[in-house]
Order: sequence, then structure tokens, then C-alpha cells
Amino acid sequence: MSETEPKADDGDETPLEIAVPSDPLAGHPATAYFWGHVAGSGDVSDSGIEVVTNDEESAQVLAAVAGGDLEHETTTRDYAHDASITRTEDEYTLSIGVDDESDDSGLLGRSGALGLPVDGRGNYRFGAFSSHDRELLRGLLEGCGTVCFKSSSGTVGISFVHDDAELLELAQDLIDESPVDAPYDDLSETSSGGYWFGVDDGAAPDFGTWLYEDCEATGLFAPSRRRKLERSLEQATAYDE
Repeated sequence: MSETEPKADDGDETPLEIAVPSDPLAGHPATAYFWGHVAGSGDVSDSGIEVVTNDEESAQVLAAVAGGDLEHETTTRDYAHDASITRTEDEYTLSIGVDDESDDSGLLGRSGALGLPVDGRGNYRFGAFSSHDRELLRGLLEGCGTVCFKSSSGTVGISFVHDDAELLELAQDLIDESPVDAPYDDLSETSSGGYWFGVDDGAAPDFGTWLYEDCEATGLFAPSRRRKLERSLEQATAYDE
């Protein structure tokens, strides 16, 4: 649950330099955040990695951690909870391939995808990041989670959505291990065929605050997602007044 000091801090919200280890599989806050994103919104194959984010600054951070090429496009897609609703948003895709000039020794220094934190069945192995569960969970939330203000109840909603039920169960385990008491729902199916669960509304403010606490020190976060959380918390507070 630790955060590390950045190599440099020029006073901006996100440091220009992100402190990272030489081994992208080593236990470190930056690699934990990166692999959380990869698990939440990425694809790992023998030919490379692609990870997608809607936040440009977060995309730059992921590139600083692992290298690769960034592409920007505007996409329209179905809303995760209801396929009848579409939304248009910016999308930044980080691609890291085995032929990438920044990875002369193979995919992130490994000869193939099985050298990455996945097993032969495609399950992610995050044991190396067990001391950095907050960064890992933050990456997962930004990769496959949602934050919103529920106007019907005046509460903050935090949920995780993914096609892989086992990944969401991992997220639940990480929440259980956090220092915040944050009950959550059982997994439910989405209309698009995936799965989702939500953190209890009463626990969402404390959980969200803990998740982004002190993140400016490292820059390992998506500013737009944190702003969304802060606005939602302000709306919930105003609703109670």
C-alpha cells in the first residue's frame, strides 16, 4: 500500500518523470499500476501488449513505465451496464510489440507472453505486487471501473466491469485486503455478456478517497478519473446538506 517518491517534481499535478524499476515485472508501485491497467483494459498475446485508457496523462504514464507507441482516436461504444446506450470518448492505445525498438530483447525483456504475469490459462499472477495493492487496484479501477454520482440516491457509485469474472473476483480480494471496510455486491451479469459488481454506496467515499490518497507523489493515476471522483463526492456532500 505504499507510494514511492518521483524522480522529479516540478510542481505539476503529474511529475514529468515516473520512477520505475528496470524490470517491468518487479514488485513496484509503477509496475503494479501498469499491470492493473493491462488486466483491466488490455490484451496480452505472443506478439505484444495493447492497453487502452481514456485519459491522456495516464496513457503517458503507462508509456513511461513500459515504453511502446501511443495512438489516439475517438470511439463510440456501448455503455458497459446497458448496451442500448452509447457514448463517444477519446481513446488512447499503448502498443508494445516484440519488434518494438524499445524492447530489443523481446516482449518486455521476455521471449514470450508466458514470461509476463500470466499463467498458461491466461490468468494474471500478481504476487509480485502484493505490497502495492493500492496501485494495482487503482490501475484496475481505471482500466475496467466506473465512478459516478447517483442522483436518485445522492450517493457515489464505484463499480468494476469486465468480461472475466475471475479478474473481478481478484479485485474483490484486493478490496478485502485494503485498510478500508468496503463491502461490495456479488457479481452480476451485464446486458453485454460480461460481469460487474459495485462497492457499497455507504463505503464508496472512504474507499475512493483511500484509493487516490497521495497519488500526486508518484503520478500513478488518471487525473480525469480522480476529478470525476472528487466531483461525485462534492455532489454527494451537497445532497446531504
